[in-house]
Amino acid sequence: MNKAFLIGNIGKEPESREVGSTTCCTFTLATNKSYKDKDGNYQSQTQWHNIVAWRQTAEYASKYLKKGNQILVEGEITYRSWEDKNGNSRITTEIVADKITLLEKKSSANEPEEDDFPD
Repeated sequence: MNKAFLIGNIGKEPESREVGSTTCCTFTLATNKSYKDKDGNYQSQTQWHNIVAWRQTAEYASKYLKKGNQILVEGEITYRSWEDKNGNSRITTEIVADKITLLEKKSSANEPEEDDFPD
């Protein structure tokens, strides 16, 4: 089974585009881990994740999500490789979102209810 659950804050405004006739939305998500180091001092570590949403999930993400929103992403870890313009092999890790849940309080009437996001 390949299933990822991430809770974090959106790092940049979601970008939406059409791939053929399918909507795709991408954004970054920051997750934080706090721990005590060997000296007993609290440390914080941030990890950045590339999130990709397709179809209805992408439409909702591009309509309702904003930079800084705290969300829960449920999805699949994927790896994509390509050659850059210089012929170098490149690889990236992405989370393909199956479900996105907005976790913070609603600040306006224009934001969705929890059930508005697709499963």
